Amino acid sequence: MKKIRVVIGSKNPIKIDCVKNAFSKYFKNIKIIGTDIESGVPNQPKSDRKTIKGAARRATQSLLKDNKADFGVGIEGGLECIKNNLYAFAWICIKSRKGKIGLGRTASFLLPPKIEELIKLGKELGEADDIVFDIKNSKQKMGAIGLLSKGKLDRKKLYEQGVICALLPFLNKKLY
Repeated sequence: MKKIRVVIGSKNPIKIDCVKNAFSKYFKNIKIIGTDIESGVPNQPKSDRKTIKGAARRATQSLLKDNKADFGVGIEGGLECIKNNLYAFAWICIKSRKGKIGLGRTASFLLPPKIEELIKLGKELGEADDIVFDIKNSKQKMGAIGLLSKGKLDRKKLYEQGVICALLPFLNKKLY
């Protein structure tokens, strides 16, 4: 059986692990490779549109960077202001070598006012979390969702859900 090669446009261990977990639920023989890819959007995109654009670019560039890859994956975290409240989420784009695309979005969650204020001052979400919770490098660990949910839902589980949603067109070829 041919090994499925998946390249993700990030070297963040959380993103690599969530892609590995999601793909391994459906495919037996996989290889996951992380690579540095620029998203082409601001470091903290503040709309669905910009966040999708960043995820799609990461997926496309991952495929271009590795000509042996079967799939390119882009994960882009974003923010959106809804009724004067700031919400966090991520979009996931999976692109096959044949050009088929799957998009998935994680659940979104409300950010507390202290974190929102730091973001308005120019901090990225991970930096704001580190300041408010007095920790280091939270975005490479449980992320904002893990800190806010008291560890019951971490960034890896949240992103894994979005990766599975993005895989749906590839898992149901007759329907998509």
